[in-house]
Amino acid sequence: MKKISNSKYLEREDQLNIIHVDMDAFYASVEEQDNPKLKGLPVIVGGSSNHGVVTTANYQARKFGVHSAMPMFIAKKKCPHACYVPGRMKRYQEVSKRVFDILSEHTSLIEKVSIDEAYLDISDIDKDPLDIADEIKGAVFEKTGLTMSVGISYNKFLAKLASDWNKPAGIKIISPDMIPDILKPLSIKKVHGLGPKSCKRLEEIGIYTIEDLLQASKDFLVEFLGKSGIEIYDRIRGIDHRELTTNRVRKSLGIERTFTKDTKDREKLENYLREFSLDLSDELREKNIHGRTITLKVKDSNFKVHTRSRTLITHINSFDDIFEIARVLLDEIEILFKIRLIGLSASNLISSDLKQLSLFD
Repeated sequence: MKKISNSKYLEREDQLNIIHVDMDAFYASVEEQDNPKLKGLPVIVGGSSNHGVVTTANYQARKFGVHSAMPMFIAKKKCPHACYVPGRMKRYQEVSKRVFDILSEHTSLIEKVSIDEAYLDISDIDKDPLDIADEIKGAVFEKTGLTMSVGISYNKFLAKLASDWNKPAGIKIISPDMIPDILKPLSIKKVHGLGPKSCKRLEEIGIYTIEDLLQASKDFLVEFLGKSGIEIYDRIRGIDHRELTTNRVRKSLGIERTFTKDTKDREKLENYLREFSLDLSDELREKNIHGRTITLKVKDSNFKVHTRSRTLITHINSFDDIFEIARVLLDEIEILFKIRLIGLSASNLISSDLKQLSLFD
């Protein structure tokens, strides 16, 4: 894994060398591109049952208050006339690869954040950052028919903030001379590192905007937020020491399913685990990796989540090994209520090549 020092950014803050790209309503946009009849209509991607959640909603659907992670039954109340589409992860991964291939034509210094989002370091490219952004947006649209929003700045926090500024299909530059004035009116919820609980606590004492937060001393923020208080103090002043990390290794792989009807049928639960174990084994083998920790997750009808994990001495990726452990973990959970969701994941991942080295070294 390659680390890119941020020290050069701090020495040359006039150099707008960080770009954040974010595909616009990615899953929904892919569905619209593949099915032109959906264009112009509110589109919601996710589980079709009322127990499911919204994966992505396009901008027409968002006007009705629908957003990702919203329970599907609420989305249907807010926007009953929307087009509801089941997700197609393999298709999204295929389009994502085409997008990242385009990004890699401009620089190899890419931090992949998710299937539709990335940071780029363009400090070694002798071009105007705005020209680079325009070229990337144009190439992505030409080859996929999809739009992206782009933020340009001198660190990760500001670049990501900028990409969200003019969605969809926007470009925004945040330069040092704009700081801190451009940040002052923004909600504290826009500050990377402040989660919902911290924001709620700050709002309870009358801090709602970054301008309010700028009045707080560093000592107060450390006392109030702990160690992260120093980072927050710097971040709202345009300083972000986080490094760009390329070739990010996934921490885990997992699959989960929300049932259309809650169940306590153990045979049915085992059948899902058999299916998950097979899919998980196939994905691990396809990516040439092994996992050492297997985790089972169930959510009951009272929305209480139960998890059980097993960390092994050696790394595995075979169906038989994964399914055997999954069954043992299921036996460890006392099922008092009907189950509405079940999931299985592998973590502590390692490349199969490194596993072979460890065996023969």
